[in-house]
Amino acid sequence: MDDFDETQQHRRLRPCLGSVTLSVLVAVYILAVANATFWTRAYTHLAIYPVAFIAFVIAIVAVTIAAMTAFSVKYLIKPALIFFVLVSVMAAWFTDQYGIVIDKEMIRNAAIMTQEAAAHLITPAFLLHLFFTGMLPSLFILWVRVVHRPFPQKFAWNMAVILPCLAVFVAAGLGFSQTYAAVGRLHRDIILSFNPFIPIGNAARYLFVSESDSSIARRPLGLDAHQRSSNPNHKPRVIVLVVGESARAQNFSLGEYSRETNPELKARDVVYYTNSTSCGTTTGVSLPCMFSVYPKRQYTLRKGLETDNLTDILGHAKVKVEWWDNNTGSYTVANRIPYRFLPDAADPRFCRDGECLDTALLDRLDEWLSGVKGDSVLVLHQNGSHGPGYYQRYPDDFRRFIPDCRTAEFGACTREEIINAYDNTVLFTDHVLARVIDILKRHGNSESTAMLYVSDHGESLGENGLYLHGAPDLLAPPQQTHVPIIAWLAPDFSAAAKIDTDCLARRAAEPTSHDNFFHSVLGLMDVATSLYDAKLDLFAACRDAAAG
Repeated sequence: MDDFDETQQHRRLRPCLGSVTLSVLVAVYILAVANATFWTRAYTHLAIYPVAFIAFVIAIVAVTIAAMTAFSVKYLIKPALIFFVLVSVMAAWFTDQYGIVIDKEMIRNAAIMTQEAAAHLITPAFLLHLFFTGMLPSLFILWVRVVHRPFPQKFAWNMAVILPCLAVFVAAGLGFSQTYAAVGRLHRDIILSFNPFIPIGNAARYLFVSESDSSIARRPLGLDAHQRSSNPNHKPRVIVLVVGESARAQNFSLGEYSRETNPELKARDVVYYTNSTSCGTTTGVSLPCMFSVYPKRQYTLRKGLETDNLTDILGHAKVKVEWWDNNTGSYTVANRIPYRFLPDAADPRFCRDGECLDTALLDRLDEWLSGVKGDSVLVLHQNGSHGPGYYQRYPDDFRRFIPDCRTAEFGACTREEIINAYDNTVLFTDHVLARVIDILKRHGNSESTAMLYVSDHGESLGENGLYLHGAPDLLAPPQQTHVPIIAWLAPDFSAAAKIDTDCLARRAAEPTSHDNFFHSVLGLMDVATSLYDAKLDLFAACRDAAAG
């Protein structure tokens, strides 16, 4: 009897809520707590249409209530509502803090992100946010006793809520369709920040595409590739391709940046391409795109997976190709060539907590060059300027711009401190690239050497409230797509290839992009194939000039 009384007392302490009431409360909570960016953007772009904005708010509230009520079914309601709350508040953190859009490509990057990279995003502030805005409401949902009607009544009651809500949504949409269409075409970022439905929908799209991609069979490409001739100076051609990370051209003083972030490269006679754009705004898009034969307008992930890439085609031409990675992987580009993932070595000289400074890429470069027997290409994939933990990308000797942000939590830093930390990463990249050139110079007696550097994408540093990268292509600001491309050719390399370096410098302001990468490397290695397009080779016009 005592146990029965205690159970009854416990049940009386738990609040009772109808299933629809709980659904409505959760809908209102998500809209109020996890959609700050969504409402801010909507108001910014619709404020000049006050009636349309009010109708928009009513429509969004109505459709969210309808969606939550659809899960108002016994045994399903609590897990579903908790799932919606947790997804909403997690997505809201990254959207509100960094301006990130949780689209399919962002989810792809998150799915293959290393634990060390993820640790920079899963900060104490994020965990506190998740606890107070996600876990506590979820515990409340678990705690309350949901009152369910018999199924026929429940179905009728749910429909009595869902159908009017959908009618309100449709009426608002039709009533102001012209306004919403016009604003939506110009500002797609409004709906893309709507939680939790956009992240959930994009996650479903990613899973569907991933399942489809897993069955792709690779199609050989460029089997006709061959080198036209041996090097006229009888030395192996050696190119080091440095693939940067999150480096934006705007902060390179080789261009027009007022701060001196490239002092060492300026002393090394490099060619800096000032007007270059990336294939995407994430590594997962740009890296396989630039190594593929497809230009940006034709490239898709599926095409990249189903055809040989630049490393394969160089291999068809009997060029030795190797990949050293200090980032999050090659995104399948290096699947068929020798590959080294430097953080696995955990060398204490360069590495800590699973991540390494980019000087780790230089450690065995001398040794590798000494072992070169024939024409070779080495890819160095940098950690570069990967955020938000910029301060971990450079040693203390390169803390030139201070005060610099010493945390991955941007909310704890001023924008000036964030920019200072980012500029220090560019300064350190300048040093690493200069060291690569110096090491290549030391091997000039035995090899004809060159270096080509290109960043995978840029980075936002607070412009228009955006940070980091990954904006959808149609919304991407220039800070995320304007990237540096830098070339250095040893004198004997350019002479043997008949490339006029003065001509390169004169043409360096012409528009260039990742589309040029594939063909430029083939041209430098003198590889002939039906895939090669001289019009996309950065060096072809100046090779003709030298020959003329």
